[in-house]
Amino acid sequence: MLDILWGMMLLIGILYGAATGNMSKVTDAALSSAKEAVSLCIAMAGIVAMWVGVMEIARASGLVERMTKAMKPLLRFLFPEIPAEHKAMEFISANMIANFLGLGWAATPFGLKAMEELGNLEDDRRQGRALGIVRKKGIASNEMCTFLILNISSLQLIPVNIIAYRSQYGSVNPTAIVGPGIVATAVSTIVAVIFCKFMNYKKSS
Repeated sequence: MLDILWGMMLLIGILYGAATGNMSKVTDAALSSAKEAVSLCIAMAGIVAMWVGVMEIARASGLVERMTKAMKPLLRFLFPEIPAEHKAMEFISANMIANFLGLGWAATPFGLKAMEELGNLEDDRRQGRALGIVRKKGIASNEMCTFLILNISSLQLIPVNIIAYRSQYGSVNPTAIVGPGIVATAVSTIVAVIFCKFMNYKKSS
């Protein structure tokens, strides 16, 4: 669907440029944007490599595991139906830590693994090996929905992506976004938690 939307926007832009006699501007914009895209990718590559490496070191050293244990009360509150020692808990906490640090790239693999483990948990429930509401295959569980919504809202302490973009485009103070970012993501996360708890209560009542 995104391929179709982007393709349509490009086609409309080209047709509009041709109809208004601005094809030269369309060509110039395409070339300059391609150059900027390559420059941005190079600038972001170093940041991505550094922070993904930091997350891998933290995981290998056991820091993520210790942080997961420290986060247990929060995780139990958010996901009360997931068994305490289930593998999904480690990946969920690693994803939340990465998102908290603004490392969307590092968070994505952990998020995918968390969803995979939550899917395995649903299979165990269907086969009677785990407690919880049994749903038909293909229907997302409460835990999956809660995790997805929290992932989208994602409280961020350091919005690395935005700081990098602002730095790339010449911002005088790239880190000025940190304060507003914390407030905005804190509000979105609180609203997400309230919504998830309300919907879970509504389904169970």
